[in-house]
Amino acid sequence: MVVDDHPMWREGVARDLTEAGYEVVATSGEGRQAVRVAPAARPDVVVLDLQLPDISGVAVIQGLRAALPAVRVLMLSASGEPQSVLDAVKAGATGYLVKSAAPAEFLEAVRRTAAGEPVFTPGLAGLVLGEYRRLAAGQVAPDDAAPRLTERETEVLRLVAKGLSYKQIAERLGLSHRTVQNHVQNTLGKLQLHNRVELTRYAIERGLDD
Repeated sequence: MVVDDHPMWREGVARDLTEAGYEVVATSGEGRQAVRVAPAARPDVVVLDLQLPDISGVAVIQGLRAALPAVRVLMLSASGEPQSVLDAVKAGATGYLVKSAAPAEFLEAVRRTAAGEPVFTPGLAGLVLGEYRRLAAGQVAPDDAAPRLTERETEVLRLVAKGLSYKQIAERLGLSHRTVQNHVQNTLGKLQLHNRVELTRYAIERGLDD
């Protein structure tokens, strides 16, 4: 689903996605309409502009996730301002890409977002990780309260926290892509988390990204 108030941009993004083999189930130029349409359209990924004419992109993220908790949101914005990025991530965005990104970079970001991987424009990932560290200060649960992970699950979790993709983790550990996915899914289940963004935050809270 593509949500952007500029018709030419919205149609261009939808066309690029269709040509790349994705099914565009809906498009919208307004935030409230997007939130209304989403439950029926049931998109897996929403490409969302931050600045909309009626409500903010952050409000749209909150509305989308309330209606579809599993939906993944990729922000596509002209703004690379740190506060805009942090507000979007705190609201539940999976990734954040500036509109100056190349088409190939955009399509790769959509692919990774669909896979549940956090994606950020170069230079913004460090900002987000830094904010997670700040938020995590003083909020770490006692180790004995944490679910027990296997040695391999912990190893994979540590690499997730460093920002590596599934492919990179597989190559680093000599595992198949599918095995890495299985470890991540098992870890999410044990920790009662929903996606890699939450998993990354959990790992950072426990200092696993060092």
